[in-house]
Amino acid sequence: MDIEKVYNDLVKYIPADQVLMNESMKNHTSFRIGGPADILVIPSHTEHIRHILEVCQKWDIPFMIMGNGSNLLVMDKGIRGVVIKMSGLFNGVSVEGTCIRAQSGILLSALSKKALQAGLAGLEFASGIPGTLGGAVAMNAGAYGGEMKDVVDWVQVMDFQGEIYNFDKEQLQFGYRTSYIQGKPLIVTEVNLSLKPGDPEESRAIMNELTKKRRDKQPLSLPSAGSVFKRPKGYYAGKLIEDAELKGFRIGDAQVSEKHAGFIVNLGNATAKDVIMLIETIKHKVKEDTGVELEHEIKIVGEE
Repeated sequence: MDIEKVYNDLVKYIPADQVLMNESMKNHTSFRIGGPADILVIPSHTEHIRHILEVCQKWDIPFMIMGNGSNLLVMDKGIRGVVIKMSGLFNGVSVEGTCIRAQSGILLSALSKKALQAGLAGLEFASGIPGTLGGAVAMNAGAYGGEMKDVVDWVQVMDFQGEIYNFDKEQLQFGYRTSYIQGKPLIVTEVNLSLKPGDPEESRAIMNELTKKRRDKQPLSLPSAGSVFKRPKGYYAGKLIEDAELKGFRIGDAQVSEKHAGFIVNLGNATAKDVIMLIETIKHKVKEDTGVELEHEIKIVGEE
């Protein structure tokens, strides 16, 4: 794989400061863990994405899409091929009446603030969800009683051949933390949200309350990838891990958070290997104690 040639092709159409070679993924994940990506590209509009796909196909090299890396563990040897990072520059937004149309790389926290400024209600629940709009729609992210399916009107996607399609709410087939487009060879490019007129003071109060709840319960002061495990039916993962007396348990610099056992935190220099070993230890101990099989929900990518 001639990375130099791929790079040269990419910078023909994309500004060079948006195409990074041998880029440490520690700088692009909330876990602050991970080896280098051969090339990381930060697109600022749809044509950039189309160009990246064309170049990857021309050179027959793998690519992966990421948001802002808030739910991602990158392995220690990094990622071969091209990483397309949607957050950063692909974040345009416009408001028309009670509708908000936004590019998929915008952070949910920024989008909920935009709704607040426009006097629109319905997106308060998303103010504390780390991650981009595109990722949130694909997995029907939710918190505190709200879900993306409550506010999404339609979604624009691009397939890997660069063709554009629109999906309405019905076609998206939203379910619990899933949708029709999740895991499909499609890139969410734009989302149209349908909100309702609201009282900005009321919305701000709700958002402040939810921020306080998160701050009180979650280890926000240390790098993590959010909640590590899916909620097993009839249980809470954090409670099972705490009951297994693993709160505070660590391998290397990866530690089960002392604040919330459902989180693994990076105490400074954790490796992906540390985190994987810790995840396996937790799964084994919880299964041994309770018979419950925990399933991780963070996405693990790259080479060991």
